[in-house]
Amino acid sequence: MALVFEPVAQSAPADLYRSDVACFVGFVGRRAGRPLPDALRAQLDAGGWVTGPWARPAAQIEDLLDMPLALDSWHLFDRFYDWDRRAVDAAGTRRCASYLGAAVRSFFARGGRRAIVVRVGDPWPVQQDSATRTAQRAARLARLLPTATPFAPHEPASWQGLQHLYGLPHASLLLLPDLPDLCAGLPPPPDNARALVPPPEGFAPCDVEQPPDPDTALLRVPAPRLDAAGYQQWRDALRRVRGFLARHRRSATLLAALPLPEADTRSAAGTHAQADFLNYLQQAGVLADSLAEDTAQGRPAEALSQLAWPWLRTRAAVGDLPQGLEPADGVLAGLVAQGAVALGTHRSVAGDRSLALLRDVGGAEPVPAWGLAPDSPSALLARRVCLFAQQAEGWALQSDVSASALDPWRFGGASRLLGTLLQAAQRAGDTAVFEPNGPALWARLRGTLEELLAGFWQAGAFGGATRAQAFSVRCDRSTMTQADLDAGRLVAVLQVRPAMAIEQITVVLQLGHAASVDALAEAPQ
Repeated sequence: MALVFEPVAQSAPADLYRSDVACFVGFVGRRAGRPLPDALRAQLDAGGWVTGPWARPAAQIEDLLDMPLALDSWHLFDRFYDWDRRAVDAAGTRRCASYLGAAVRSFFARGGRRAIVVRVGDPWPVQQDSATRTAQRAARLARLLPTATPFAPHEPASWQGLQHLYGLPHASLLLLPDLPDLCAGLPPPPDNARALVPPPEGFAPCDVEQPPDPDTALLRVPAPRLDAAGYQQWRDALRRVRGFLARHRRSATLLAALPLPEADTRSAAGTHAQADFLNYLQQAGVLADSLAEDTAQGRPAEALSQLAWPWLRTRAAVGDLPQGLEPADGVLAGLVAQGAVALGTHRSVAGDRSLALLRDVGGAEPVPAWGLAPDSPSALLARRVCLFAQQAEGWALQSDVSASALDPWRFGGASRLLGTLLQAAQRAGDTAVFEPNGPALWARLRGTLEELLAGFWQAGAFGGATRAQAFSVRCDRSTMTQADLDAGRLVAVLQVRPAMAIEQITVVLQLGHAASVDALAEAPQ
């Protein structure tokens, strides 16, 4: 008889203004023989899923199916989710990690502190045949992005997949790690003659010899890759997620890994994806130009997402993922969450500060060339994509940008800052519900918002030498129409001046003629 200790502590009280919580929606198994402890069951009960008005069946609760569960450590996720038992082949004789599990692992490894997991089902075999993949794709996609019925914000009993984000106001980051694999076809059979990727070159202590990567069959199983049709399906799914965020959760940011293209993937105009990735993304409609972005609501939908590239060969992925590669969305989420806690959500997480958190990255697919001219392909791609690349000291995140082409929204920190402000303003407005809508309430809300923005300004989130230069708040008769007053709507207008990160410093050296230098040397002292 074994004695098992279950160290599940009560979660700390929620911070209404935290911006480091990531929500993972996708396919992952449930550990057998691991019943939910009382603390986690109480968390679900507090959300209304156990005994509330939208309670789910007991079997579904125990299976954690379409249940948003908040976890504060990797230990808890590993305890209750069967993330490392995905079947490689249809027979299930070999196993590997799921992409959702790998993303959660990287999130906590980079400094993430809280993850909310929405399990929508079990993952399919890696080498599932193309016919079954095609037949099941629509149903699997519907579990992530339900479309059968219109979204009902006030009926949580009907929520599925992505829709749970509406009821998770503390979640600032959204990840769907299975989306590239879901849109991919059957990868080619393992190439037994293909040599393993050699370890990256670099300096290491001479007294410690790093063992070579194990020669496992999993390293010879290709990572999912998309053809042109698959990229269109992935793009359409991305737009649907952005649309949901734009309509229902503008305070959240989607972090998505760009899928790997197949060797012969081309756009309709003939651009080869692997040869000119930026132009391919633009021609395929993944990246829109500035004129195509809708700014009617202010921040365009493209600014609600950040795209990560390339796929990374981390130390953990080499042991349990096909081809030893993992999508970079989980890594990016960990960097963003750690940066929000350590520096503030408005700070860029790119640059040298990311080096220490990426020591386990040993390669990528493909490997971007970095350190060349500002107009090099990788430098241009980094203006639209969060690019990981190797520099002299190691791997680092070279750019922290949104998918928007508009300069006011292109900086990732500014876009996340606006989401945090929106979340904080909504929290401040919640306290005014059922209050008489009049000048007294307007003045009180205006003071609350000014105090909130002053805190952000003092933390360096806004530019400007004075508060008047940094932000302004209006909540009076000029911000509301008579129709707003009759409908009980309270409207406040916030104007802020976000501080932008320096992306590039150009130094111009003007060298004098030799004659001028000689004349200077001969001048009397």
